[in-house]
Parts: sequence; structure tokens; C-alpha cells
Amino acid sequence: MMRSLWSSASGMIGQQKHMDVLSNNIANVNTYGGKKVRTEFQDLIYQNLRDAGADSGADSQYPTGLAIGLGTRVAATQRVFVQGALQTTDNPTDIGIQGEGFFRIELPDGTIGYTRDGTFKLDSNRRMVTTDGYPLADGITIDETAPSDSIVIAGDGQVSCTPAGGEQQAVGQITLARFVNPAGLTAIGKNLFIVSAASGDPIEGNPGEDGAGTLTQGTLEMSTVQIVEEMVEMIIAQRAYESNSKAVITSDSMLEVANGLKR
Repeated sequence: MMRSLWSSASGMIGQQKHMDVLSNNIANVNTYGGKKVRTEFQDLIYQNLRDAGADSGADSQYPTGLAIGLGTRVAATQRVFVQGALQTTDNPTDIGIQGEGFFRIELPDGTIGYTRDGTFKLDSNRRMVTTDGYPLADGITIDETAPSDSIVIAGDGQVSCTPAGGEQQAVGQITLARFVNPAGLTAIGKNLFIVSAASGDPIEGNPGEDGAGTLTQGTLEMSTVQIVEEMVEMIIAQRAYESNSKAVITSDSMLEVANGLKR
């Protein structure tokens, strides 16, 4: 059987997975704090028919080898953690991160999740929580008599508010977590990540200290997905898939000719 059939099939399978990743990117173009995911390919093992440097005669060697590749595979999908644009919302509980770092979120099972999504809200207990009701691990609670427009979140993470008829008072400190390898974090949906062996342990600290980014109240970080880039990638994936299918058809035609040599 011709190797090209299997090589082309591996190329088609790889482009299908590539298209799945591109579709997910486009679907998350409006996800706050969303990061583009990149598909990374690797070539498969090679069948060496002749090694480079093999003897071609008594006193001569082949300068190059003779090897035939056996296709490709999707080796990894990497989330690219670059800074997204900050969009002004004027909502006092919206927070954007300028620089490195993740908000620390307390999950229902008591573990800590991490997110770049700063769409925080106040629950019935006046705690700052995510859209799904998960509270900030820093335990920020706003005074029940303080109006929302009195909430002040400084760039260094200090949160304060002004109770009715009172003076401004500090209510907590928002901390950020950084990672040696943020691309190694495990995505669990809901704009949340959890620690993995590849990401390393979280490095916690106040915003603006030890390499952590600063906070900007009344803004949200937009997705880093660029529609134009994804559309171009889609065209490339489509053409690559089509080219591999043409190679399958051509290989099949060659086998048909070989089978028809004797009738």
C-alpha cells in the first residue's frame, strides 16, 4: 500500500483538529479575558531507506540520506497569554488586569481557580463574586449601606467603600497569582483555570509588586482573538485539507493504474 495514502490521511485528521481549535477561538471572540489557542503540528516518524554517510563505494559516501516521512500530527494546543485590550465599562465592580496575573477565585469544592475575567458582581451578602457566584478568594465584602458607586479599587488592589453617612473605609485587599508557565494551566470552563504540574505553583502577591500587573477599575480585558487572523487560518486549514484529499485521490488513481496492468 502506498505510504502517501496514510500520510495524506494524517494530514486531513490534523486539519480537522486545527479547524476545531479555530472554531473555538472564533466562538470566544467576545469572552472577557479570553486567550487565543494555537494549534502546533509535528511531523511523524521517518522511514529511513538509506542513512546519510552510508558507503556508496570503496572510498565514497552518500552525502544525504534517503528517508520518507509518514505524515503529521497535532502535538499540542497552546493558549497564548498575551495582554488583551482594556475596554472601559464604568461599572465599579469591573476590574481589568494590566500586566501579568490572575484573580484568585474560591471554587465550590474549596479549591482555588484562576481567571483573567474581571466581571465581578455583588451577591446577597455583598461579597464580590464571579458571574457564577464564586467569591474572590480574598474575601472582599462591601458594607451593606455603601452604594455601589462609592466602591474604589486602587491599582495596588486595595478595596474601599463609603458607608451611608460615614467616611471611606478599607474593606480588603485583592491579590493576584502569577505562574512560571501560565500556558500549562488547565482550563475548566467558565473562564477559569486550575493549577497543573506544568504550570508550577502560584506566586501570590499584591498587584504592582514582584512582576504582577496592576488593576484598573471600571474596565474589562477583551479577548485576544483576532477575527481576521482566524479567518485567514481557516482558509489555510481548508486548502491544506483539500490538498491532502487530492493526494489521496491521486494515490488511489496510481493504485488503479497498477491494478489494471494485467487484465
